[in-house]
Amino acid sequence: MLGDTEAIATVAVRDLKKAAAFYEGKLGLKVKAKQGEEVISYRTGSTALNVYRSEFAGTNKATAVCWMVGGRVDEIAKALKAKGVAFERYDLPGLEHDGDVHVGQGMRVAWFKDPDGNILNIVSG
Repeated sequence: MLGDTEAIATVAVRDLKKAAAFYEGKLGLKVKAKQGEEVISYRTGSTALNVYRSEFAGTNKATAVCWMVGGRVDEIAKALKAKGVAFERYDLPGLEHDGDVHVGQGMRVAWFKDPDGNILNIVSG
């Protein structure tokens, strides 16, 4: 029923202006649409990412958004770090650390957080 439909990631934030500075300024996303002071929809590939204002922002303790970037994980991680993005370091079974990137099980992955603590990542695929 939903297998042929695009899914949209949705992330709760406390301060939409602060979130916009991060998602636009640091991640380089472009605004697709705005709904007043409540929601910003960003283009990301052929889909979208909605960022909306909520008192429950940052309460998710798992990865909220994942970007599949192929073999560009290290390149993108370096560019994000140059913009001030701090990377998370997790001790996970089967993964080793290569700087800011976790490596293992046939993938390269780097986790980071937005200003509200939402966990985001880039992964090789």
